Amino acid sequence: MRFRRLTEVPEFGVIAACIVVFIGVTIARPSFANPSNLQVIGLDLANYGILAVGVTFAILTGGIDLSPGSVVAFSSMVSAYFNANLGVPVWLCVPMSVVIGMVIGYLHGWFVTRLNVPPFAITLVTLTAAAGGALALTKGQPISGVSNAYLTIVETDVLGVPVPVIVFIVVAVAAWFFLERTYAGRQIYAVGGNIEAARLSGIPVLRRQLITYVISGSCAGLVGVLVIGRIGVGDPSVGSGWELDAIAAAVIGGVSLYGGEGRVIGVVAGALLLMLINNALIVLNVSPFYQQVALGLVLGVAIVADRIRAQRRGKPRPRRLPKSIAGEVASAETASAPAGSST
Repeated sequence: MRFRRLTEVPEFGVIAACIVVFIGVTIARPSFANPSNLQVIGLDLANYGILAVGVTFAILTGGIDLSPGSVVAFSSMVSAYFNANLGVPVWLCVPMSVVIGMVIGYLHGWFVTRLNVPPFAITLVTLTAAAGGALALTKGQPISGVSNAYLTIVETDVLGVPVPVIVFIVVAVAAWFFLERTYAGRQIYAVGGNIEAARLSGIPVLRRQLITYVISGSCAGLVGVLVIGRIGVGDPSVGSGWELDAIAAAVIGGVSLYGGEGRVIGVVAGALLLMLINNALIVLNVSPFYQQVALGLVLGVAIVADRIRAQRRGKPRPRRLPKSIAGEVASAETASAPAGSST
């Protein structure tokens, strides 16, 4: 009975997959479980996981953010440029990177909510423009000579746990608390579940959509700081394709591309599964080309599973809402229905 209840948890499948992959690869290559390799997985997880948590907010409202990878490149290059070339101290450059991401996210939200520009279109613009801006800043050359403080941030550990992993845990816990323990977070689910019903319920739809893109951009700016510490320079080519990994982690973790469904714990598990698979392929000496194929296959399975879940509900868009506001939304739908019709 307990096992049956356990299997009914939405994230059971992806968590079980993480365990199976870890055990299977460890049996094939015992070095996979070495502390040094686990630290590498943890550092990768911190970068991709933070991006996945950020992009999850946009997806929950029925939107999308294709720009995180380029925002990481641009924000990290600006931060490194100000530190190495202009002598701005790290304690100012670090928040600068986050603020850059926040501003870009705000612009995304503004275009989406005020001008009704499709999220796919405006974030695609940033994907191209921000990547170009990172290259143009130093004509495609890496920025060396950054402060050792960046490296200290990444290389420091607490009880053997790298600081970036701790940062990721803090971000994930904060996101979980916001989405599942605050009224504003539950409203984000409502917007993704049924935007019209949410509007009729009195939910400030535009503000909720706006804040999701600000959060996504802020997460990308934060990763920009961690990247500088990881590689020791400002590299304009960093972050290429990371948005796909972030979106893949979210979808694999159970976040519906239709909006309104998904939990942070699933996103964390989805990001971990991707990092385990990527690292396992490296340890097993699999060609890098096949690593991309594996990522594509895993993402494809997740998308198909998401579509099957939607069809089983008999609705083109999942409308699973938090219990605390489900009654309000149902009342709003009833009020908006034509006279004589049934909902």
